[in-house]
Amino acid sequence: MTNDANHLEEFKRFMKVRLSASTAFVEGNFKLLEDISVGESPATIFAPNGTCVQGAGEVNAFNEKGAANFLPGAENHFAVMHQAADEHLAYWTGIQRSTVKMKGQDKDVVFNLRVTEIFRKENGEWKLAHRHADKLSE
Repeated sequence: MTNDANHLEEFKRFMKVRLSASTAFVEGNFKLLEDISVGESPATIFAPNGTCVQGAGEVNAFNEKGAANFLPGAENHFAVMHQAADEHLAYWTGIQRSTVKMKGQDKDVVFNLRVTEIFRKENGEWKLAHRHADKLSE
């Protein structure tokens, strides 16, 4: 991947949208994540619980079901360690720190995750094609 400065700046702007979609997700709203997710396979997610899901429809269904576990009132941040982009592909890797409210839980739940996400262009827009997230050991 050639890290083109123009594409990287475009991707950095997009990452603000990505963070908004992530925050909406951990507040129970799947729509924004759906809007920035690929519509066509290949697509994959390696979830923090060890689940591996493949296929665009399957990943979106998994994410929609996952969002339903959360309630409004989350704090959510990305600490990007590095990222790159060219005209076709982009990625970021880093730490996601979230404090969330979950259905059936009396107290806030803290998630500290190691994350790698890969994006590709679909119809000229960045779309999430792969997410790998697992627990950060502290």
